[in-house]
Amino acid sequence: MKTTHTITSSEFLPTLVLKNTVLFPDVALPVLVSKSVGLNALHRAIDTDKERRFVALTLKEGAHIDNIKSNDFYTVGTLCIVERIEKNEKGESIAYVRSIERFQARSVQFEAAGSFWAASGEIVPDVIDLDGPTEKALLTSLKEVSKEILISINATETFKRTMDDFKDAGLFTNVVAQHLPLIISKKQEILELFSVKNRSLKVLELLVEQREMIKVNNEMGLKISEKTSKAYRESILREQLRAIKEELGEGSAEESASGEKKTLKERIEDAHLPKDIHKVAMEQLNRYENMGQQNAESHVIKNYLELILTLPWNEEASSELDLDLAQQILDEEHFGLEKIKKHIIQHLAVMKLAPHKKGSILLFVGPPGVGKTSLGQSIAKSLGRKFVRASLGGVRDDSEIRGHRRTYVGAMPGRIIEGIKRAKEKNPVFMLDEIDKLGRGYGGDPAAAMLEVLDPEQNSTFTDQYLDLPFDLSKTFFIATANSLDTIPLPLLDRMEIIQLSGYTSEEKFHIARNHLVPKQLKEHGFTAEKVELSDEVLKSIIGDYTREAGVRDLQRKIAKVLRSVSEKVVKNADQDKFVIDLVTVEDVLGVEKNTYELAQLFATPGVVTGLAWTPVGGDILFIESAMMPGSGKIQLTGKLGEVMTESAHIGLSLVRSKLSKLVPGFDFSKTDFHIHVPSGSIPKDGPSAGITIFTALCSLVLGKTVDPKLAMTGEITLRGAVMPVGGVKEKLIAAHRAGIKRIIMSKRNEKDLKEVPASVKNEMEFAFVENINELMVAVFGKMSPPHFYESLLGPPYVEDFGIKNENGF
Repeated sequence: MKTTHTITSSEFLPTLVLKNTVLFPDVALPVLVSKSVGLNALHRAIDTDKERRFVALTLKEGAHIDNIKSNDFYTVGTLCIVERIEKNEKGESIAYVRSIERFQARSVQFEAAGSFWAASGEIVPDVIDLDGPTEKALLTSLKEVSKEILISINATETFKRTMDDFKDAGLFTNVVAQHLPLIISKKQEILELFSVKNRSLKVLELLVEQREMIKVNNEMGLKISEKTSKAYRESILREQLRAIKEELGEGSAEESASGEKKTLKERIEDAHLPKDIHKVAMEQLNRYENMGQQNAESHVIKNYLELILTLPWNEEASSELDLDLAQQILDEEHFGLEKIKKHIIQHLAVMKLAPHKKGSILLFVGPPGVGKTSLGQSIAKSLGRKFVRASLGGVRDDSEIRGHRRTYVGAMPGRIIEGIKRAKEKNPVFMLDEIDKLGRGYGGDPAAAMLEVLDPEQNSTFTDQYLDLPFDLSKTFFIATANSLDTIPLPLLDRMEIIQLSGYTSEEKFHIARNHLVPKQLKEHGFTAEKVELSDEVLKSIIGDYTREAGVRDLQRKIAKVLRSVSEKVVKNADQDKFVIDLVTVEDVLGVEKNTYELAQLFATPGVVTGLAWTPVGGDILFIESAMMPGSGKIQLTGKLGEVMTESAHIGLSLVRSKLSKLVPGFDFSKTDFHIHVPSGSIPKDGPSAGITIFTALCSLVLGKTVDPKLAMTGEITLRGAVMPVGGVKEKLIAAHRAGIKRIIMSKRNEKDLKEVPASVKNEMEFAFVENINELMVAVFGKMSPPHFYESLLGPPYVEDFGIKNENGF
């Protein structure tokens, strides 16, 4: 029977610090005490307490034994009695202790005088929440599982019979939990279960887990032992058989090999491999034959031989090339992209003239959905070669490119060799999709691994780490695709010929939809053109009002969605001859118009000028709005403008203040604040191409003169008043044409970019090309007084150099 102990709440008892042990009540065991603070606490208990009582508290995980704080202890421990302290043969102190009660610590402090830890608190008895029959049933289950564990570990009969003496579930769970091989946090969790019922169920659960773990370990050990013995026996017998055959002169083991191995040998001979490759294959075959099937390496060698036999070392596609057929295929499968198609045809012409030229490496760069991948497929079709695609997006390990060494478990070739293996010819068209999405992780830099693949001077001996043999990639036509050049390393970019693909115009999208997307979607939905009619008006509405992209992927999805909505009507009204999709149907299916493009203003206002912007999904117009008010000469910018655009605004204001201050009598810039705003306010905007637009808006505001709302402009401006060229001219002019703009002002150096603009756009616009703000002001406002107004803007040298072209600048 347990002795009843009482402790006052203010009484501090010496505390033994436990690092990797949890003591449970009703258990007696020896404890190794290695630290002086622990020995001091035990000696204090022996010297000052007649019952030799102390508290045992366990440190939390992560706490350092040499730097303990009061909050490093678990608050639930045990009240113990120290029976004796002895030294072992190593001179270490062993304390024989008996734990008697569970203890809840309220406060823990370090007693500096005695150099030991002390704790105050209270004894926490078990919560007896089991009736007699339930306790008996739980105790029986605990004993049965415990006996099964003891049998599996070959425990003595005496130890097993000892368990029958336990009649109390709380006492039994304490003893079992003390000896279970659990981590400290799990044992502490059991100690803090005051309910006998909950503690018994928890211990029973852990015992069942332990029993199953021991069973699995025993079964695995037995299987491994059997396999090892069998493999060793087969290896000995095979060696003996080889020695007997050599003594009898009955031929080598090669000649007596099994049918499968003979087949491998025949396949190697029939493959007509290059000399060096044939030698390596035969060496690996001999290794494979001389080891048993149970050898762990046998399947690795067999897979390696299969790869060697599968790769197209000598197979090539026919080199016949018909440029007319290639042009026809490109025209049939891609509308527009004339410059791109011309470039491809020229490339194919070089290949026809120089058949032995090393493989080409192209890089298609453009927004999503403009046809980069399908262009690669068309090139393969034109050349009569296989098309292989490897997606590189998200690849972060160079082993994905070069392969893994065969020493690793689960090793396999890289994506390049796998692609060639699938193609079954050594000169396919190989597309490296999303090369700009290559990552970089702990496994290496895949972009660096691509350098060898895409270098015509090196890839004739490309060596995959799994294959470990040189493979000739020089005749492979590599095509890489990317959405942006910014993330591609310069050494990799230097190895590829860049071909830029811009977005489609609305007119091009219409032709693509009419000639390609609609027929394709009608077929996929089981319709015919005679059964379902999609008018040109509806197509243009879907393109203009419901899609806003550079490519045509979203357009294809929208067409498919509209056709799906008609499928139900076609099924229910099978007798109806024709179903017409009109604008009402489109609005019902796709909702209200989602896109609203800016249109040219009808009325002119001083300080408001139309600019041109480029976006990843095409061009657009934007309005530069300016206002002035009494102030101190400051400028305020709104509309979520970027750093470059902010600098353009400051340059524009500096030019206006320096050139117009003497030409507008009574205007005091030092007492006037300017505010420039660019709608829409929530969309980020940046870039230098709004420079002349901002300058013109400020001039319009200061001079009180309006700017033609049908006039738009784009160009960078410098502090000396020069107008610099900008990019995205094609997209910007298409957007201006769509918005109803009739006149365009650009840098003189952008005049050459008009060659890329569709004739339907150019023919309906007038263009003025300027080189400085002198010409810009004439083009916008016409001739103004005083006579030397423009000479005052830039001074005689600029006027002499750049002179006015004609009266109105056009």
